[in-house]
Amino acid sequence: MLESAPFSFMVGGMKTLISTNLVQSIMAKEAFVKESVDDILLLSEWIREVFEDGGKLLIFGNGGSAADAQHLAAEFVNRFLINRRPLPALALTTDSSVLTSIANDFSYELVFAKQIQALGKPEDLALGISTSGTSANVVKAMEAARTIGMKTVALTGGTARPGGDLAAICDLVLNVPSDSTPHIQETHLWVEHLLCEIVERQMFASS
Repeated sequence: MLESAPFSFMVGGMKTLISTNLVQSIMAKEAFVKESVDDILLLSEWIREVFEDGGKLLIFGNGGSAADAQHLAAEFVNRFLINRRPLPALALTTDSSVLTSIANDFSYELVFAKQIQALGKPEDLALGISTSGTSANVVKAMEAARTIGMKTVALTGGTARPGGDLAAICDLVLNVPSDSTPHIQETHLWVEHLLCEIVERQMFASS
């Protein structure tokens, strides 16, 4: 019968894992900011202009990125740090009847594109979240948004093909230069919160 490792040894190993993971997460954010600080500010300006011009933010992604889409939409519709009027942001990941009917009748690749076609206007902004930049349904949605005349922005990750397939079709790509999916997603959530704070400050700090 094999003996388990001493508890103190396991704790020491886990502490090292925690410290290493934290350092790597911080490094991913620092590398992202170094490459994308100007694009972060540009995107915040685009979002502000969309809201002030009567447009809306349509957000979508898969898995953890779907959760990010819903999280970001909630921060804009309700509030982030400032009590202010609701801002029109919509996650295309929440209506199970729409998602399953499109996936069943047509293809899962079209679950976001058909919603873009139904809801999108030229004054809106499409924000797709994909850690790889290659999610087929996010790519199809961006193609639909471009046809309508919407601004298109992607949050992606990776080092071999920064932006993936979305790089060629989006107006703006904010890519996390990391190949760790968890650290890409952590950075996406960080910049999503940052965008909320910047937009709120720009629109409401003086009110």
